[in-house]
Amino acid sequence: MDPANKAGLPAQIAEAIRDAIVSGRMIVDQRLPSEAELAEQFAVSRPTVREALKRLAAQSLIRTQRGAFGGAFVNRLSYAEAYGQHITTSTLLLSMNAVSFETACEARYTLERACAPLACARRGESDLAAMRAELRRQSRPGLSDESFCASDVAFHRAFVDAAANPVLSYQLAGAVEAMQPLMNMITFTARSRETIESLHARLTDAVAARDPAAADSALQELSAYTLTLGRDVMASRADRAARSRAPSSG
Repeated sequence: MDPANKAGLPAQIAEAIRDAIVSGRMIVDQRLPSEAELAEQFAVSRPTVREALKRLAAQSLIRTQRGAFGGAFVNRLSYAEAYGQHITTSTLLLSMNAVSFETACEARYTLERACAPLACARRGESDLAAMRAELRRQSRPGLSDESFCASDVAFHRAFVDAAANPVLSYQLAGAVEAMQPLMNMITFTARSRETIESLHARLTDAVAARDPAAADSALQELSAYTLTLGRDVMASRADRAARSRAPSSG
């Protein structure tokens, strides 16, 4: 341990244990040494070890059990359990690092288009039912902008999940459930719900017909439409800002 390291002792201990888990030196369900043993191993106090273990538990890398046979154990992490962390991380990266609208849009639709052939080949009736349910929801009169945005995300989540590839679903959790809400926040005032519903319907029909070319075409049009909306909104905001800074003639 390096006391001068800006990461702090708990972070360094957590990283050392994480590296052991990721490298396979510690395997699933293996019991970690006790707090006292870890404190001795790293030459730190037990509260410092406890803080490190909390960090690992927050990352779902370990789990704790009470009782005579309790302790901290290497967790068996599933893709579903990791979705939430991935979405949170992606959202923070997009917002804190000021990723441009165009970059986010490009990444999101490129990844979704990669799912089209698999979704068309592997989709089940439950996948189609989920997509159609969101189509019906989007067409409801009086649906709020917030609910329409939520349905938009759920629709694309269902499309991605139809590819039946857990790794793609995990990767696209960030693309769809982090990027899509941020894009919706920018474009919702200018977009046409009817246009989006029409493109969603085309995508659903393509998946139902197992037609990857038609699915890709619908996604390309969605991408182009979203990019155009984003550029128009950004240009309008820039124009309003310029006018507000201009000195009045009176």
